[in-house]
Amino acid sequence: MTALRTAVHPEVSRLRAPYPEGMSSLQHPHQAPSPRLRLVLAEDSVLLREGLVRLFAEAGFDTVAAYGDADTLLAEVDRLRPDLAVLDVRMPPTFRDEGVRAAIELRRRQPGIGILLLSQYVEGTYVQELLASGEGGLGYLLKDRVASLDELQDAVSRVSAGGTVLDPQVVRELLARRSNPLAALTPRERDVLGLMAEGRTNVGIAERLVIGVGAVEKNVTAIFQKLGLDDTGSDHRRVLAVLAFLQA
Repeated sequence: MTALRTAVHPEVSRLRAPYPEGMSSLQHPHQAPSPRLRLVLAEDSVLLREGLVRLFAEAGFDTVAAYGDADTLLAEVDRLRPDLAVLDVRMPPTFRDEGVRAAIELRRRQPGIGILLLSQYVEGTYVQELLASGEGGLGYLLKDRVASLDELQDAVSRVSAGGTVLDPQVVRELLARRSNPLAALTPRERDVLGLMAEGRTNVGIAERLVIGVGAVEKNVTAIFQKLGLDDTGSDHRRVLAVLAFLQA
């Protein structure tokens, strides 16, 4: 008994043929592949930096450079011209706000660049500072959120497209700040305002906190700005700031 053989139409054979190497089944033979998004990374933790590079590669992004500090990134970014910068908020040398300062400088140099900040903590003051410009292309995520490849890929894609991505915990803090004006103050500014409420002068505050009078004046100015107290040429701002402190 001869085996039954089924004739296959030539067109069917052509469709079943393997696709050329490097081409997906959805890509037309004459269609150029979409350019991969190019990003730079600044993260002082070696393990996290290497892990992020791997995650970005798995998500289909090209990490063109990865650094351990913001200064090195800023020195190279004009040459690299990336689509997006991923920055740790706290990096050497002070581990305070190097990433935020770098983000502001990057936006000044390359207005269209996307910025994704990563932090161990919710630092709403920094987010407000960056959002104040009203520009898009900004993201702020807690580091434990980037363990999810899907969430990281979505955040990078949205930020690079001009969107804004904020960690849910950051959103909750920003909403809380709207009802508590003092929430925007730093711990030092709170100390200064508390001593103002005690009736101390700038000199008295400086002596109590063991800092210079100039530093006190700088903190007082920041307090007025954050509480929305404009200079009217009188000393009413000091009274209004103390009232805000007592009512909080």
